[in-house]
Amino acid sequence: MTQAQTPDASAPAHDENQLIAERREKLKALREAQKQGQGVAFPNDFKPANKAAELSGKFGESTKEALEAEPAHATVAGRMMLKRVMGKASFATLQDVSGRIQVYVSKDAVGEDVYAAFKHWDLGDIIGVEGSLMRTRTGELTIQASQIRLLTKSLRPLPDKFHGIADQEIKYRQRYVDLIMDESARQRFVARSKSLSAIREFMVEHGFLEVETPMLHPIPGGANAKPFKTHHNALDQEMFLRIAPELYLKRLLVGGFDRVFEINRNFRNEGISVRHNPEFTMMEFYAAYWNYQDLMDFNEQLIRHVVRQVRGDEPLTYQGKPVDVVSPFERLTIREAIVKYTDAGANVDDTAWLLGQLKKLGLSEEKHQLSGRSLPSLQVLFFEEKVEDKLWNPTFIMDHPTEISPLARANDANPAVTERFELYITGREFGNAFSELNDAEDQAARFQAQVSAKDSGDEEAMFYDADYIRALEYGMPPAGGCGIGIDRLMMLLTDSPSIRDVILFPALRREA
Repeated sequence: MTQAQTPDASAPAHDENQLIAERREKLKALREAQKQGQGVAFPNDFKPANKAAELSGKFGESTKEALEAEPAHATVAGRMMLKRVMGKASFATLQDVSGRIQVYVSKDAVGEDVYAAFKHWDLGDIIGVEGSLMRTRTGELTIQASQIRLLTKSLRPLPDKFHGIADQEIKYRQRYVDLIMDESARQRFVARSKSLSAIREFMVEHGFLEVETPMLHPIPGGANAKPFKTHHNALDQEMFLRIAPELYLKRLLVGGFDRVFEINRNFRNEGISVRHNPEFTMMEFYAAYWNYQDLMDFNEQLIRHVVRQVRGDEPLTYQGKPVDVVSPFERLTIREAIVKYTDAGANVDDTAWLLGQLKKLGLSEEKHQLSGRSLPSLQVLFFEEKVEDKLWNPTFIMDHPTEISPLARANDANPAVTERFELYITGREFGNAFSELNDAEDQAARFQAQVSAKDSGDEEAMFYDADYIRALEYGMPPAGGCGIGIDRLMMLLTDSPSIRDVILFPALRREA
């Protein structure tokens, strides 16, 4: 089938406003016809019984002779993506959610009036077709239309078939057009949906209960992040969009649920980058009588399961480089990672040396309060600057300092660090987990330290949550909890370079 309804490159380009005006005139004619009792401009009584992919799967191997001997009826609806008008017969290509199928339209089969109308329909129009399956002389499976109807008039022309949308920002801003034109974009979000289903199935199979917690919080908590603020008129109080569901989920452990999880939207009033969107999806889960070692084992199983469900036996690669999720995930402390991936050597334990290196890397005393930090805290900063991006294959980084882990349980042997890990893949953080702090008095003291940090100018420090302390005073069982960044996981599974590629409608500056 040849290219259809594509302007000659030598012909002058039509102004888009002119094309829209022409389509509006066609819609105006449809409305006038409706007033005269001749059809409906936007009918809603067509019921497609088939999908393009279903027909291809069922009849893709059927010969021309077999289809002629036993005609198969088909009823499909979709967007007209190609059109080739000839004399008394024409071809069109319909696209539905499953794929594309060709349609053969003849004046003899559909009638002179319908055929004349069809010739004036535009690419992008949504049409319904009934007919029988056939094969063309070139062997393409085709619906020979006995009836064809215009269901929705498209008022805007589609982008050029071969070039699609060249401007990446327009792809994000007008995702609906991106999905029409780009099969890979549609498949990316199908993969996202399958991934979330696989995660839910895995969690339920392992005894976790899916729950829902508030998105409007009177006190932001569960993470060190700057919140979005709003005002509740009826309560006449300031409210915050959720930065994390953690403190509510742990209240449920107090209430007696052993294992809970939530796939949730979080909001953080921070920067935007290829890895950060102010509105993002995470899964958080909590299990009574687990510790951070149990969580590492479970995370390995979960990641492998989701990769297998989405990718099958296809080796996992990201941006052209293999990612090994089959081998056991490496487990390193922050100190061990620095020694392994840099030439710091024994200097890793030298506070003065670390301070000097951090200042050379551009960290300032004013912004990062370097001189007031402990050795483990300085090691974290050095790790973030020099090691993170080297952790390509899945790696658990353990033993984060207590002073920057206000909700994590301190290590019994070394109270300066917590039983906490972060999971890194392709040089990015994918998850954060720890043995939970269930000592109400210790938690109250940690919250108070966060309040002092906030009073000193740290906008990301936590608030004091008195109700959460009250909940812990009733007693929370020893537990482990974890948060996994769903959007970053989707980037990995779909080989997408930007978080905007895996969010249907990412945050963008308002159009001028």
